[in-house]
Amino acid sequence: MSKILVATVPLTGHVQPMLLLVQELVARGHDVTWYAAKKFAPAIAKVGAHHAPMRASIDWDDADVEAALPVLRRKRGLARVRTQLRAMFIDPMVEQLRDLEAIAERFAPDVIVADQAHLGAALLHETRGIPWAGLGISALVIPSIDTAPFGSAMPPARDHRDHPKMRMINWVVNKLLFGGVTKSYHRARVEAGLAPGTRTYFDILAPQLFLQPTIPSFEYPRSDLPPQVHFVGPLVPRRAPDRTALPAWWPELEVAHALGKKIVLVTQGTLATDPRALIGPSLRALADDDVLVIATTGRTLAGPEAVGLRAYPTNARIEPFVPYHALLPLTSAIITNGGYGGVQLALHHGVPLVVAGGSEEKPEIAARVAWSGAGIDLRTGRPSPKKIRAAVTRLLGEARFKTRVTELAAEMASYDAATRGAELVEELIATRAAVLRPGSIRALLEAA
Repeated sequence: MSKILVATVPLTGHVQPMLLLVQELVARGHDVTWYAAKKFAPAIAKVGAHHAPMRASIDWDDADVEAALPVLRRKRGLARVRTQLRAMFIDPMVEQLRDLEAIAERFAPDVIVADQAHLGAALLHETRGIPWAGLGISALVIPSIDTAPFGSAMPPARDHRDHPKMRMINWVVNKLLFGGVTKSYHRARVEAGLAPGTRTYFDILAPQLFLQPTIPSFEYPRSDLPPQVHFVGPLVPRRAPDRTALPAWWPELEVAHALGKKIVLVTQGTLATDPRALIGPSLRALADDDVLVIATTGRTLAGPEAVGLRAYPTNARIEPFVPYHALLPLTSAIITNGGYGGVQLALHHGVPLVVAGGSEEKPEIAARVAWSGAGIDLRTGRPSPKKIRAAVTRLLGEARFKTRVTELAAEMASYDAATRGAELVEELIATRAAVLRPGSIRALLEAA
């Protein structure tokens, strides 16, 4: 049995995939202590890990991000993204380090496993030499000669002739648009007692092991992908539907599905949750169509006025939550703002997507949905009902979308993400050296 220290920032989308990995690690006999926000303590206990509270670092609730981080108020577009990077990830890193150091003193972990945004874990590896495994919680941020900078939502290079253009775009974005973010990161490193370094914020990557919870076909190809990056497949729940958690109208949905009616799910995930941005326009867009619309809101709404409507359409069912493992096998299409975990779950079930991603990293995820052929990118976070209806009509009417997501689902089915991730973490613990991807140039050279 090994001692494993896990760390996640206070975001539901960062915690959910880690829960599945930790559950597997605990089942394999490892002792896991998890440094996380207090709201996740019950879920952490449920998978058999020990919760370590945030003490020096501010513990905040992502249910209302602007209340937790007032500096985000009235920030939009690029200014909001830069402010989010500082407030959510850079500013807390020194306090995270202090908390993790205190935990490490009494727990003596063999490895730290952290979500990719947890910079305190990166500092702990650097200061204490504890092996570090990173877990991706979104599309790959890693800079590459074959891709534009993360956040640009541009498609990857077509071939080597695009490399000069990619170099120029990367320089402009990293040095000019996000140069201030990198300076903030360097200042935080100095505050932690380290040299400022030369890397940008976007260059931070666990040097020994990085687990990316998707399949290669959903991520842009990179000829220079670091050899410690492993695609492990999606970290999504695999369980039978819980009939006790289904809404009262569920039999109606099953009958509609049996009769061939199209079922469309509308969801805004766990972070950008203003229902007037996507749920309201989607309900309005499909109100007169022969489909059954299921909208999950994440919280109980006061009424249709909360989504900008006078009344809910007769073909819509509104719920704070519906078990997706039960709903998605019956679903024909999903309208979403592009949360990474939700998109992976949809692809796992072979459901094509309409994505309206306008905040955080969601435009990047939406771009990958379109690039992979899995759906349509609306290229806005606040689409009009007309635009939504046209996209859903295409998605349901063109067989190529369903064909492609069926292919992606089959590829995903060949992976067992939790098992593979746990095996790789165990290899890192055993060797305390970089765990290289089979077939990577470095791995081949070391084997020669």
